[in-house]
Parts: sequence; structure tokens; C-alpha cells
Amino acid sequence: HFSFFFLPLSVTTMTADVVLLPFRIKLQCTYSVAGLHRLFSMYKFESDTIGVGRIVHPEHFSEGRCVTHALNKTCSPSLPWSPREVTCEINYMEVSVRGKITCTSGTKKDDWSAVKPAHSSTTSDWQVMFQRAGEQMAPMKLSRARKQGYAFDLTNGRLVFRAPYGQPESFRTEVNGVPIEMVHATVFSRQHWTVIMVDLVAACSMYEGSYDDSGFVMWKTPELLYPSVNSTQIIVGLSGECDERSVSEEKGYIVERDNGTVHISIPYNAEGGYRKSFVTGGLYEFYIFHLYFEQIFVDDDHVETVLRIHRTLVTPLLPCLLFTDNKTVLGDRVFTVYLGNVPEDIALASVQLNGQDFQLPFLNTSSYTIIQAVQPNNTHSYTLKVPFDDPIVIQQVSKEDAGIHYRLDINYTLLVEFLNEPYYHLASIVALSTDVSAPAFDAACSESGISFKLDHRPFDYLWEISVGTDLLTSELAAQYGYILSNDSQSLLLNVPLFTHGYQYNNVTLKGFFALFEILVRNHETSEVQTAVKTCPFISNELIMCSTDGTMTVVVDLSLAIPSGSSPGRTSLKDNKCGPKETDDTRALFSYPLNSCGSIIKLGKESVTYQNAILYNKQDSDDATEIMVVRCTYPLASLHRLFSLFRFESDTAGVGSIVHTTQFTTGLQSPTIKPTAALQTIPATEGQSRDPVSFKPAVHPPARYIKISRMHNFPRGFGPVIFNIIQLVTLSKNVRKSLKMPHYHFKRSKDIIDCYINSHI
Repeated sequence: HFSFFFLPLSVTTMTADVVLLPFRIKLQCTYSVAGLHRLFSMYKFESDTIGVGRIVHPEHFSEGRCVTHALNKTCSPSLPWSPREVTCEINYMEVSVRGKITCTSGTKKDDWSAVKPAHSSTTSDWQVMFQRAGEQMAPMKLSRARKQGYAFDLTNGRLVFRAPYGQPESFRTEVNGVPIEMVHATVFSRQHWTVIMVDLVAACSMYEGSYDDSGFVMWKTPELLYPSVNSTQIIVGLSGECDERSVSEEKGYIVERDNGTVHISIPYNAEGGYRKSFVTGGLYEFYIFHLYFEQIFVDDDHVETVLRIHRTLVTPLLPCLLFTDNKTVLGDRVFTVYLGNVPEDIALASVQLNGQDFQLPFLNTSSYTIIQAVQPNNTHSYTLKVPFDDPIVIQQVSKEDAGIHYRLDINYTLLVEFLNEPYYHLASIVALSTDVSAPAFDAACSESGISFKLDHRPFDYLWEISVGTDLLTSELAAQYGYILSNDSQSLLLNVPLFTHGYQYNNVTLKGFFALFEILVRNHETSEVQTAVKTCPFISNELIMCSTDGTMTVVVDLSLAIPSGSSPGRTSLKDNKCGPKETDDTRALFSYPLNSCGSIIKLGKESVTYQNAILYNKQDSDDATEIMVVRCTYPLASLHRLFSLFRFESDTAGVGSIVHTTQFTTGLQSPTIKPTAALQTIPATEGQSRDPVSFKPAVHPPARYIKISRMHNFPRGFGPVIFNIIQLVTLSKNVRKSLKMPHYHFKRSKDIIDCYINSHI
């Protein structure tokens, strides 16, 4: 056993945690501090060398007395001892030589100067004599030297000498600009006329290391601390690992010889080092390396000296830079935020999303997820995912960017294991979505019409909603009879059947289909999308005036024809125009407006097509008018009404059905009863106009000109005449709107005289 050392220690555990012990530990052992692998972990005491150790922990007391634990471990070295072994530990120097002493091939003057005090000694006890900077000091007994901190031992085959750093008998100097400490001790004993002397020299580099801005921890030592006839062999490793030169180079170590000095450079984050994080006005880290340096010298007598140096190198405080990477894919509509370079001794405890705190892990019901992953550089990462549509996400409409900014402000709360200090890392992620989808309507059918619902979104302002060419406003809804409600949450539009904007298809006596279309247009790109809803309806009576000039009428004849009569005996004014479909009480007529005996009435701003439904008595040519049907169109919407035999209109017309006759049991003559007309108001695409009201004629009733045949008219004039001859009263405005090069109009007593190139 050697003398006691009272040392403040830093212990490196198997988990690479460096713990600064707040107490002093009394060691009584033959081990070096750096040779201890696990000091306090389960009180298992291990070393790379042979010996027995005892550790007294001051916190273990029982009834006022200290409790000690004997921890024994015996190990055998894997390599044989060299003739001379020199060890430069963290806190001491040691030199051991082989027991079989071989005298050197020559002697030096200093060797003879050491013999004189030894020869003049009057005792056979072992003594030691130190030499310091060429000055020979007085011999002292080993017992006295041990009290001063030195250790001597003669084991099986080896003589060991150990000296703490900074002893009065050692001295410091510089070699090639590198500070070194050396101790030179001569151990001797006189046996009668024979003097046994062993010269022990330990020299160690005391360079503490430095840090280069390029990210390397550097250390250096003189190349020839001991004599060597050849270039020395060098091995470098960390934490007791000895690597061949090729392995060291792969790990990024740099070993260079320059002007008699060996330079070692190690990357600050090299494998084998330890790191620690802590918070002090920011997040910092430092790295600790337990450097192992081995150098082999061979002197002139071919005696090998192995120098082993253990040094702890520490970097200065380095900023620990966490980073966030926005890995969001707009098409996924989910924020994906990566937090990386998180050291092993830092853990994520909670996150704050747009000011709202969330403890980790998230609840299973949460739409947020966070995934931890271990990275190969001894760090870990966290990936946070938050959907765009989550209420916690801030949505801001940008007119400049023509899109929506989704914003997520994140405050990560991380806990540093050392002192459990919190550290906060902030990140603000903004995603711009220019692919703004059109407003999506939900549509539903009802007995009275079709309803549309739209839930508002912040970017709905980018889109215009219209019915046909008219923007949907409260004024438009009131004009067309829609029911519109619009608040901050949603828009609700109820469209009653037969109001403006409907299209009708597959009209039969069993029912029909009505289609209503809402246009949604992006006023920036002019992109147009539609919201279309088609619903089936049933109606006992209806009239439809289409834009292509077709009148479709379903009439209830139960009170208009004699009981038991068939609706199939009805027709329009032209008895060749019978119903398309009938049942027991109803009939369906569908025909072009300017056929089947229809008459045309012109107003100042509209034109009305009128026909009548007649009941044809059985076995008689007499027919009774039972209903009047009309379709009225605004003149401004008609195209080529009078120039070609073709009907075109921008808008559907307004239809009406007037029941003029009711049959009752026992009555043979019709009873004429004025009734309110059934009217339908289909959709218009142009400017809306109120139904036209007709003033009673001042002049005699309207005259109808009927032409039964046409002779020798120039080609193309037949259709023109057919349309013109039904004109009744033509206002001044109407005459101006008719630009017909082949015929002219003159007004005389409100009766039209037609001159068509002298053919009439």
C-alpha cells in the first residue's frame, strides 16, 4: 500500500456522464485515477492494473460512525512489461524498471558524482537522492520520502517509483516551447563494500491543451523526452482505447511531427469524447477527452522505454445550436417541423403552440403528433405535426400573395439533465397556400325548392358568387324571391321552385327534374367553378317558357271538361296540336311558341305568345276554349325574332295559365269565370324585368292577319312574312329596333301597313 492521496475527483460513468463530486475521497491504492472505469456505480471497483482498493464514502454513516466498504478487484495486464515504463497520469508521475538491472554500456560524470554520497553512507537502509536542475540534493530515507508523498515499492520483478506533480524535488522547464515536469531520483543501498544504485527519471509534458477555431482540440509534447536511436512509435487513443494510426486517421485524429514536437489534433465531436450541456444565458456545451498517448523509445543499449501519458482535455464553452427545419408539404396540409441537433442529455418536456401549452406526450385524442428519433451523431430529434385546419393554427389572408398564410408559433421547452435547467427554443413557421380551393356548397332538396349552404372561410373573398351573370346579393335575392341569410359563420340560400335561374328537364305527368346552378368565379384568375343541384319534383299544374321558344304546360282538367270525359280530347287552337301525354285528369302540351295557332302581342318592352286549350266535343266540330296559356319574354333578350324563322332568347319567359271555363254536372254551356293565372318565373340570365302589364287598346281590337298561302315570294321572304303578319301594335321603340332592309313600316291609326318590295 502506498501513501494516502486526498484528491477532488471528477468521475466518468459508463453513461458518459461527468460528475463533479462535492466531497473529497480518500484513496488508498496502487491505481491511477484514469484507470478506474466505474467508481461508484454499484460500488464495483475496476482497474487496468493489479491491486486492491478501498473507497470511503463520507455520506455513509451509521450511528455517528463512518461505514466503509471493501471493494476488491484483481486484474492481469494483457501485455508484458517493458524494461522501463513511464506513466504520466493526471495527478502523478510514475516510473518502473525491470528487476534484472542491466548496466549501461558507459558511465557519465553525473553517475560517479552520485556514487560518492552512496559509498559514504554508514547505513545499509535504502535511501533516495534527488537531482534538481543539475543540483544534487542530500539523501533521505525512504520512510521520510514517503511522508513527503513519494511512493516506492519493489514488486515481483519490478521497482516502482511514483511522485505527485509539483513536489519540491521536481522541476519544470520548457522543451521546444512545451512545458514539461521532471523528477530524477537515485535509489541506493550500501551492502558492505558494494553499492546498489537505481537511477529513476520521469519526464512528462504538462501542456494542458488548447482549442482551435476550426473545431479541433490540440495537445503537444516534445518528441524526445527520452533518448532514442530511431524515430519513435506513437499510438493515440481516447478513453483508454489504443488505435492504430490508420484507425486514428479514420476517426479524424491528426498526428504531426514538427521541429522536435509531436502535435495531436482531435475533432471536438470525435467518437470517444464526452459532452455536457448546461444553461447560462443560453444553451452551451463543452467536450471532455481522456487522451491516451503512447510513445516507444529505444536507446543505444537497445533498452525499450514506453512512455504513457494520460491527459484530460476540455474544450471551452461552445454554443449548442439547435435548429428547426420546415419540412411541410403544402399538398398534405399538415405542418411538419423538425427539431434537430438535440444533445443526449437534453429532453423535450412540453411545447407551446400559438400561446397554448401542451405537455408531452400528447393525448391520444389530439390531432398533433411528435416523433422522437435517435441520430447517428449522438443526438436526437423531434418531428412535430399539426394539421393546417386545426383551430389552433392562425390563418391570415394575403391579398398581395393571393393566398392564405397558415402560421404556427412554437416554443419548445427542453430540460437539461445537469441541474434540471429548462431551455426554451422558439420557432415560427409560415406556410403560404396559393392553391385556394373554391367555396364548396352543400345542397339539399325540399318539396318547395333547393337550398344551398356555404360555411365561410377566410379566403372566400377571393371568389365571387353569382346566379347566371348576376352577383348574389341581398338585393338580387329580394328581386327574384330567394330567401338569403348570411352571417359570419355561413351563407344559406333557399331557392323556391319556379323562381329565376331554374332549368327543367324530363317533364312528364309523373314529375320533372329541376336544376339550379350557382357560379363561383375567382376574380383574380377568372377560374369558374359551379355548384349544381338537380332535384325531382311533382306538380299538379305547371307552365314552362324555355329560351329556345318552347312552351311546356301541364294542366289539371278535372274541372274544365265534363265529368267522365277524356283529357285526350283537348287540343290547342290548332286542333292538330294535341297533348303529348294524358292521364285521367291532366294533359301535357309541349310545342314551339310560334306554332299551333299562337298569337303574339307586343308591348313596349315585351312580347307575349298566347294560345288556348280547347275541348273538342265528341261527334262535333265545335270546340270550347277552357284555358289560356301565355309566355311573355322581354324584347331585349330576343334575337332575330322577326328576321328569321327562329326563336332565340337570353332568358326564359314568364308563363301563366288562365282557367276560363269550369264544367259542372248538368251544365252544358261553359261558365266563364275570371281566375288568377298560374304563373312560373324561370331563371333569367340578363337584367331582370318585372312582368309586363298591358294597357287596354284605345283603337279597335287587335286585328290578326292570316295568310293561307303565299305566291311567288322571293326566296327567304316566306318566314319573314309569317312572323310579321302576326304583329298587332308596334311602338316607336320597337320599330327602331327592327332593322329590316327589305321592308318598311308606316304608322297610321296604329294599324300597320306592310310594304315588302311591292310584292304586297
